[in-house]
Amino acid sequence: MSKLPDASRKLSGEFELIARLSAGIRLSRRTILGPGDDCAIVSRPRGQTLFTIDSMVENVHFDLRWGSAQALGARALTVNLSDIAAMGGRPTACVVNLAVREGIATRTLERIYAGLRDAAREASTDIVGGNITRARELSITIAMLGEVGRAAMRRDTARPGDEIFVTGTLGDAALGWRILARKLKPRGNAKKDRAARKYLVGRFLRPQARLYPGQRLAALRPAPAAIDVSDGFMQDLGHILERSGVGAEIDASRIPVSPAYRALMGDNLVHALTGGEDYELIFCARPGLRESELSRRLRVGVRRIGTIVRGRRVNLIGDSAPNIAGWDQLRSRG
Repeated sequence: MSKLPDASRKLSGEFELIARLSAGIRLSRRTILGPGDDCAIVSRPRGQTLFTIDSMVENVHFDLRWGSAQALGARALTVNLSDIAAMGGRPTACVVNLAVREGIATRTLERIYAGLRDAAREASTDIVGGNITRARELSITIAMLGEVGRAAMRRDTARPGDEIFVTGTLGDAALGWRILARKLKPRGNAKKDRAARKYLVGRFLRPQARLYPGQRLAALRPAPAAIDVSDGFMQDLGHILERSGVGAEIDASRIPVSPAYRALMGDNLVHALTGGEDYELIFCARPGLRESELSRRLRVGVRRIGTIVRGRRVNLIGDSAPNIAGWDQLRSRG
């Protein structure tokens, strides 16, 4: 295992830094053995076990100049929590790998871990261990365990006739990123523009995983097909359609956007359709569920936006967005 970068020389070494970062972590009774050994030990959950992993890489997913290190730590955990939410599960434990580049101060790492701890505590998740290594760029990789009761929500269970719903609003995080990257010019009333930009930037820097809605959806019978919006609505919906062998008809006029989105983009839905990192839920449920009842049950706004149909095509009604590919991890942002 390589030495720590020069920025961490004030500490005696890697293991002291690990001890320092993990000192404030609180563990639940399900964790038998936490940080400090070769592996953590957690009690075996009932039902089905979920296991996911995700990474956030500097200059790909974040820029340290855009927000606090603490918010970055919380956001890194949210990415994994959202995967658990999309399956209708409850997160239980995770391990964290920090790849640290030269020039990163120990204080920055401590703040990242403070954000991780806060987000983990709020989600009732134990941080049970991790690793630190040298790298050319700062990155945060988290592997997470979760559990689900009778059955998890999956991408391959959508059927013709199912109605397609989405929680919250779409496109906010994509606009927040464009604002931070200085790719979106000011428009209209300066005061309203500033308020809208602040809201959109907050949606990018401090997303929320829809854990409670996911758990409530998984309790429906039959459980809906579902996915979280990480790569963009059209691309993520496409994953459900591909795995289920079906098509969809989408009413673009029903796509939910926030007042802040509308203030900056008007009726242009391209970012709502293709922008990623909102971490809302798309789900496909049997007909008969009302938006108002679902919103009350899930404790978040829900909008019906289309229907699952036979075939393999997506028919987007009322909008002709030129690019509906969504966010691809291997393609640079525009």
